[in-house]
Amino acid sequence: MWPAPTAPGPVDAVVEVPGSKSITNRALVLAALSDGPSKIRGGLLARDTALMMDALRALGAEVAVTDAAWRVHPGPLRGPADIDCGLAGTIMRFLPPVACLADGDIRFDGDPRARERPMAQLLDALALLGASIRSEGGGLPLVVHGTGGLRGGSATVDAAASSQFVSGLLLSAARFEAGARLHAPGPVPSMPHIAMTIEMLAEHGVQVEQRSGRDGGLEWRVAPGPIRAVDRVVEPDLSNALPFLAAAMATGGRVTIPRWPSRTSQPGGLLPQLLAAMGGTSTHAEGRLTVQGPAAMQGLEADLGDVGELAPVLAALAALAQSPSRLTGIAHLRGHETDRLAALAEELTALGGSVTELDDGLVIEPAPLHGGRFATYDDHRMATTAAVLGLVVEGIDVVDIGTTSKTLPDFPAMWADMLSGAVSR
Repeated sequence: MWPAPTAPGPVDAVVEVPGSKSITNRALVLAALSDGPSKIRGGLLARDTALMMDALRALGAEVAVTDAAWRVHPGPLRGPADIDCGLAGTIMRFLPPVACLADGDIRFDGDPRARERPMAQLLDALALLGASIRSEGGGLPLVVHGTGGLRGGSATVDAAASSQFVSGLLLSAARFEAGARLHAPGPVPSMPHIAMTIEMLAEHGVQVEQRSGRDGGLEWRVAPGPIRAVDRVVEPDLSNALPFLAAAMATGGRVTIPRWPSRTSQPGGLLPQLLAAMGGTSTHAEGRLTVQGPAAMQGLEADLGDVGELAPVLAALAALAQSPSRLTGIAHLRGHETDRLAALAEELTALGGSVTELDDGLVIEPAPLHGGRFATYDDHRMATTAAVLGLVVEGIDVVDIGTTSKTLPDFPAMWADMLSGAVSR
């Protein structure tokens, strides 16, 4: 149990947020598939990225970590190898296509909850592209029978449950013998993450053609060719900045995040607009974003389909707001580290909140909250949600705050530094 600290007054702090997990793990995969060595600066060192590095090493790449930069030397992809996915969607969805390029059997498994996360749609698409994969239940554990290459070509992928199915295929597609022509027949959540993948591939010299399909879906085309090695500086993780910015919103305080990019494909780039809709004020100047919280926070009505990872902490703010909120477009959150919609409804209701669970979201009405036990379900975003609530609701005990190590190493110390007014790094 971690007693969530209550803020003694309006928070006023500068918080240095570590690098983006989404960018870091994409950068590592692309570096391992590139035509030469590369360096990554500012990458996130946390559980998800450490597992990614271990996995790429098992597949034959050299990954050396120093304070100045990470050095990645791609090597011949080979098996046999065992890949521990932990609970990381970026590993379980990005690396099976890479494993198809290896020579030998590559076994994938992870945490118990990882075995419940959607995978079948990705495996079906890989089979259409020529892969040989054994999976009894359509997910983890699974074995990729790598033959040193993949035919590629055309495949349909149902990406309604996760945009990572598309990103995982795109990251490796240039290395397929015929490239790839992918078709997603229905809506795809978290499109900014696919945009991130396409932008990063372009920096490696791989052009992705994206267009609308005749059935209302989307199509992507990637020609076969090399993936050029590039050195990269990773942006701060803007989604991980949200709990700290939410502290300003919840307490009527002020929080500044340095190195906030002027342009980004991260979903967190939409935070200034979302927080403004709840009464906050954002200022972006000289590479720093400052959010000033309102005297009285308003509810939020928004389709969060493109920014679902922001939904848990936004739900915490909604539970503290003065007017109702309706958060929709996030049915895919049921397949994340936990069923986030059910978990949020359960835990907020247990603290006195008024929450109605929808098929694709939550309706949250104003209600007085009280202290109590807040379960995190091995989900880092549930833990940071509880921390935000604890700023203004006394007596919240968070189960396993350590789950934040998935993407935010030493989150409790960063939280304490923020409350003390120190610069948290």
